[in-house]
Amino acid sequence: MPELPEVETIRRGLDKLIIGKQVRAVDFDTPKSFPNSPEDVKKFLINSTIEGISRRGKALIIQLNSGYSLIIHLRMTGQLVYDDGETHFGAGHPNDSLISRLPDKSTRVTLAFSDGGQLFFNDQRKFGWMRLYPSSIIDEIDFFRRLGPEPLAAEFNWLELRKRLMRRPRSVIKAALLDQSVIAGVGNIYADESLWEAKIHPSTAVSELSAKDFKNLHDALIKVLNLSLEYGGSTDRNYVNAEGKRGSYLEFASVFRRENQPCPRCGTTILKIRVAGRGTHYCPHCQKLKPTKKSSLYRMEDK
Repeated sequence: MPELPEVETIRRGLDKLIIGKQVRAVDFDTPKSFPNSPEDVKKFLINSTIEGISRRGKALIIQLNSGYSLIIHLRMTGQLVYDDGETHFGAGHPNDSLISRLPDKSTRVTLAFSDGGQLFFNDQRKFGWMRLYPSSIIDEIDFFRRLGPEPLAAEFNWLELRKRLMRRPRSVIKAALLDQSVIAGVGNIYADESLWEAKIHPSTAVSELSAKDFKNLHDALIKVLNLSLEYGGSTDRNYVNAEGKRGSYLEFASVFRRENQPCPRCGTTILKIRVAGRGTHYCPHCQKLKPTKKSSLYRMEDK
């Protein structure tokens, strides 16, 4: 599943292509991918104009001048492909549908614009969806209401990070970082990379982290996410950027998918283990597991 940097890269690409376009028609092959009432589609989507595109966590939000928005979740194999006969841009799962003639057998939804351009939502496994909601209630939708704060938001400092993570004091830090209700948009790649950067073992209990650990982890998250945005996301097999090119972040990754290679910081062999049910990469020298404290959840110096 694309993580925050991948989805943000997609948003930035589509922002250059579809803003100001009027939706002339919509076609879909299964209600699972487009679970919207015909009345709402006719009244609020058809003939509406796209005013903006934003991101919340791993979801995209296309704002319409009708007062409604299309929320898109690509899930594991979703794609968004724009084509107007001259310009062809693809984003999402990198199979041949990104460059093939569309629609094809994986196309679930097609938005046709009044100028002849089209936006295709392809999804081989049918896990993704496009849902139409009143823009005024988006923050109250369960899907968004359960999301934690955006880690790149200006107000998200290390104290807020500690507050959010301490909702799961007995969880290992890797599991807490993957919990979208704690922090939005962070997945397996950037959890591993951030923990390595902060020198924190992924199996460390949240309650064992010091104030310094939380500060380091916050700085590491910001650094890793921004670096990935700079390079257009990861080269994970389920992602290419808005120009149909693979992202390049993994060329610079420190531990993710680098098991049996030397740690770029100390030279120790990187290991791969399972933490929170996920493949996890770490350096056993740089990221030592702390002994469990028998006292309170916070150290005295953290209060």
